[in-house]
Amino acid sequence: MLGNRIRDLRKERGLTLRQLAARIEVTPGLLSQIENGTTDPSLTTIRKLAGAFGTSLAEMFSDDAPTVHVTRPGHRPQLRRSNGHLLYDRLTPGRGDLEVLLGQLAPGEATCDEPWGHASTECTLVLEGTITVEVGGGTYTLGKGESVTFDSRLPHRYVNTGKRPAEFVVSVTPPNP
Repeated sequence: MLGNRIRDLRKERGLTLRQLAARIEVTPGLLSQIENGTTDPSLTTIRKLAGAFGTSLAEMFSDDAPTVHVTRPGHRPQLRRSNGHLLYDRLTPGRGDLEVLLGQLAPGEATCDEPWGHASTECTLVLEGTITVEVGGGTYTLGKGESVTFDSRLPHRYVNTGKRPAEFVVSVTPPNP
């Protein structure tokens, strides 16, 4: 469970709830709820936590990953952007070598405010709707069944330029915050 992992990382680093909350600019109450599993952190909060711990996004989910990992709809760990218009279902366990996410993005919304890069390779396949990928200063519009692969060190983001929700699969190796 993500909350247990966050608690373990916090304690390993000798941080109190208040210290960590101040460092990532959230309330101690929210952090306590995340650790206790009563609320799910946003993707932004998880990225801030990874930064505060000096680790990767994948490491935040690291556990004793099984050699065979099955996920089912409705029972997958989720990452949500704080505005709620982006939702990722994690399809892979936290092994640190590969991250596969099933993304849902509302019309007119983007995965982040500004393009950013990280040391990985990324491949995205659009399942439904239309996604415009902004990468390295260029734009690439993808429809159902189309994909793009790129060096994630280039600043990038995804924008739903269509009139209906978009669904897509993102694979990142190695995972990075």
